[in-house]
Amino acid sequence: MDFEALWLTLRLAVGTTAILLVVALPLAWWIASGHGAGRALVQAVVALPLVLPPTVLGFYLLIAMGPLTSPGRLLIRIFGHPLAFSFEGLLIGSVLYSLPFAVQPLVAGFQAVDRGFIEAAAGLGATPAKVFVSVVLPMARASLLTSAVLTFTHTVGEFGVVLMLGGNIPGATRTLSISLYDLVQDGNYAAANRTALVLVGFATVALLAIYLLPSMRKVDGRQADIVR
Repeated sequence: MDFEALWLTLRLAVGTTAILLVVALPLAWWIASGHGAGRALVQAVVALPLVLPPTVLGFYLLIAMGPLTSPGRLLIRIFGHPLAFSFEGLLIGSVLYSLPFAVQPLVAGFQAVDRGFIEAAAGLGATPAKVFVSVVLPMARASLLTSAVLTFTHTVGEFGVVLMLGGNIPGATRTLSISLYDLVQDGNYAAANRTALVLVGFATVALLAIYLLPSMRKVDGRQADIVR
């Protein structure tokens, strides 16, 4: 097991999830709160990573982060080094690549919230921020969990974007998926199997969290109703 790759993968997944939850919550609420061509366009842009080959996204990010473009030169001045083939570059690429996995579950959850509760809270004088925090988020907590778990596990399993944008630098850009590819290329199937099992374990635990925890909350709620 390449523990250096495991640690880097976990750092990347945690960082990507934290950033995307901050970005996705207001974005998903804005999308879910109305209709129109502008929102449809934003949804289409957010969903692009779902249909684009990862290598296409990785290629354009590689160009954008290089010294031949204005954004790339600005990023170099900010960070002091080119972001391509660095952990910071991987983080930016992962945020963009996992964006739909963070936003889409939240949009579905926010749209399912009964508007009557929102209007009642607003009628009682609650500010929009208060309504969002006190009413919308608690009622959409299952979607919030799904968003966080899908973002984390999707980042753990990234390959195409990571390879295009970060290459294969031990300790800097080599993640578990890249390590698995290297082990297979070297014919080390026993080590590859151990690495693959770790990735399967991440995915299994994530799916259990998505499907099991909400049902447990429902059971707890029924038990509380019986007690009352």
